[in-house]
Amino acid sequence: MLPRRSSLTGLAVGLFAVYVAHTCWVMYGIVHTRPCLAAARANDANDGCIRPYLARRPKLQLSVYTTTRSNIGTENNIDLVLNVDNFDVESKFERTVNVSVPKKTRNNGTLYAYIFLHHAGILPWHDGKQVHIVSPLTTYMVPKPEEINLLTGESITQQIEAEKKQHYALDEPVSHWRSRLTLNVMVEDFVFDGSSLPADVHRYMKMVQLGKTVHYLPILFIDQLSNRVKDLMIINRSTTELPLTVSYDKISLGKLRFWIHMQDAVYSLQQFGFSEKDADEVKGIFVDTNLYFLALTFFVAAFHLLFDFLAFKNDISFWKKKKSMIGMSTKAVLWRCFSTVIIFLFLLDEQTSLLVLIPAGIGAVIELWKVKKALKMTIEWNGLVPAVKFGAFTESEKKTEEYDTQAMKYLSYLLYPLCIGGAIYSLLNIKYKSWYSWLINSFVNGVYAFGFLFMLPQLFVNYKAFNTFIDDIFAFIITMPTSHRLACFRDDVVFLVYLYQRWLYPVDKSRVNEYGESYEEKPKRKPHKE
Repeated sequence: MLPRRSSLTGLAVGLFAVYVAHTCWVMYGIVHTRPCLAAARANDANDGCIRPYLARRPKLQLSVYTTTRSNIGTENNIDLVLNVDNFDVESKFERTVNVSVPKKTRNNGTLYAYIFLHHAGILPWHDGKQVHIVSPLTTYMVPKPEEINLLTGESITQQIEAEKKQHYALDEPVSHWRSRLTLNVMVEDFVFDGSSLPADVHRYMKMVQLGKTVHYLPILFIDQLSNRVKDLMIINRSTTELPLTVSYDKISLGKLRFWIHMQDAVYSLQQFGFSEKDADEVKGIFVDTNLYFLALTFFVAAFHLLFDFLAFKNDISFWKKKKSMIGMSTKAVLWRCFSTVIIFLFLLDEQTSLLVLIPAGIGAVIELWKVKKALKMTIEWNGLVPAVKFGAFTESEKKTEEYDTQAMKYLSYLLYPLCIGGAIYSLLNIKYKSWYSWLINSFVNGVYAFGFLFMLPQLFVNYKAFNTFIDDIFAFIITMPTSHRLACFRDDVVFLVYLYQRWLYPVDKSRVNEYGESYEEKPKRKPHKE
């Protein structure tokens, strides 16, 4: 049985190493694009190279229009919201403009932004060398319920403000305004090889024939990763104007290709059922960070996934072979199950990222299964009615339970008053969405505060020694509730206490065990026969 477990662990680690190596190779291919080598030898029309139109230094103009239609052919029924004459692709800027909101958009409709990059002094519709890109300025999301004081309710000011707001059902998505629009233009004088154009950039390219050579027009890109949930605003029927911050910055080819892949990954997550908020958690990893932090994020997330898998595997293997509860606390198992389920419900109530929620849900299911094993529960069906039966405990198991009950009694003298006092304090001073939210928060605070007492025996089981430090880094990279983030450091406290105890009380190798042996005794060997 041991070789099978070792082979499974080795297989998981091997697959993890292959995955990391493959990802690094793919990332290298994205950041470093192979240029057209023929362009350096001669300026031949048949060299198959595609040259940048920006190298000719044309005078450009940037125009941003809004419309309720997803396709436009003329300048009818569109509004010009921003016009930048003598647009310099090398100079960054940020401008805030007020955008008129049409009635169709106020009635839960969509508004689009058309961004044109064209020659100065020529309308986009009359410029054959213009490039444009379309982006929706609205998105649909379920509004977050407001938090109130459960005892006093809303104040008079809050009631007046609430009457002015549009009332929506809390479970129905409504139209939200994207208050930021981030634009980029690829400014490198990079010459592409026409026979091996990167597929990710190709869909953003527009080629024109100039004489005997082929040029690609400026590559215009909208940074969708910068559209965060915190910048969204609910569109009410009384809203006639909304602010829009348009920012521009140049971008390199390597970062452009990387950003395209990241946006495609976020879009794929949304197609698999991730909500706007879940996708926003992933966006937060990439926005406003440098390349080194992104690399750290990738490796930390990968190692977190690996150690989570190994921890779940080792925990399941241990409990599958467990036949009795001698020397193990049944109440500790029940407490871990209760605390894990409460933490999962708390994360679910806080609408935490699925990157955190899914492992918590898997852990809760495993803890429920462990309770079934610890209590020796069996389910028998009498027709359609299930009957739950519990197995009998041995004398040794009953003695363990007596010690466990005594320990829990003294712990409850401290645990219950603090939990009840904390719940009353939060009810009086903190606002919550509902009574259920207050109840879950009260339970989870007690779990976080005293859960480390039950973690002492399990610190170095299930790869906890390594996973605890990976969890610390992961807690500051992935967005999660503050209380859950602080709870990740409980393992570190126990780990430091464990190291101190090992240093303070080293192993006494001269001590004789129950078999009358000590580590200092050398095993007796039989004399060799000559």
